[in-house]
Amino acid sequence: MKQAVNNMRPLSTPRAASVRDTLGVVASLRLHWPEYLMEEGEMSLYMFCTCSFATLLQHPASPVRHFFISGIVRRALMGLAVGATVVSLIMSPWGKQSGGHIHPAMTFAFYRLGKLRPWDALFYGVAQFSGATMGVALATFLLRGAPRDGTVRYAVTAPGVYGVAVAFAAEVAISFILMITVLLVTNHERLVRYTPYFVGSLYAVNITFETPLSGMSMNPARTFGPAACGGYWHTLWIYFIAPTVGMLAAAETFLRIRRGVAPYCAKLHHANHERCIFHHTAELPKRLSIGGNL
Repeated sequence: MKQAVNNMRPLSTPRAASVRDTLGVVASLRLHWPEYLMEEGEMSLYMFCTCSFATLLQHPASPVRHFFISGIVRRALMGLAVGATVVSLIMSPWGKQSGGHIHPAMTFAFYRLGKLRPWDALFYGVAQFSGATMGVALATFLLRGAPRDGTVRYAVTAPGVYGVAVAFAAEVAISFILMITVLLVTNHERLVRYTPYFVGSLYAVNITFETPLSGMSMNPARTFGPAACGGYWHTLWIYFIAPTVGMLAAAETFLRIRRGVAPYCAKLHHANHERCIFHHTAELPKRLSIGGNL
């Protein structure tokens, strides 16, 4: 009986870690499907809220648009609303377990840093893209087609008046800043608890001031959802390549700053009791010792 009980316990030996590292597609789906669905749900909620806020602030029939005439004021309100949404998603029970990425380029950067297994990274990406599309479609349905209006356009992201080159450069820059901030803050003992607020603040500031340059995406899935629903494909490549380049550059910069020492975990909020499917570094920082590994 004692031997049977021991066999039922989660493996925690180096050999077990090696087995987990080589998880195949079927095993990954069987063990980690809750995290995939959570990430999909978070991305869907994010895009639903984004489309809803854009409709409220931009649609000609909305009283908010007529009350706030200034474009920068409306962008500031949009930034505050989206930033608060991002903070809420990261700190939600789903975000605490899945990591709260809602971002394929960020997931890929963490994979580059050795924090995710290959199949987990792939299924996270699939979940994020599908969630973004579902969120836009749901907002369009519940708002009776209002996001289709030419003033809203499903909250699409597109280059501003300065053209494609400036939009690309801007997306690289803001994506780099977001990723390097996440890496530095999540690995700082005193600042780690404030990671969601740092991320939400960056969203708010970028939406307010950077939107005229590139539409402020810094997220391939965030651009893909509106593009899939509205057929805005002509500059999609910018929002796939630029955020990925920016975040990979931030990952490389972080490794150079730390002399090759990888980040602790891929979660944006780790100090909780939810399970963690990511790789951890050998040393467990004191303030991050609550989450478990799987």
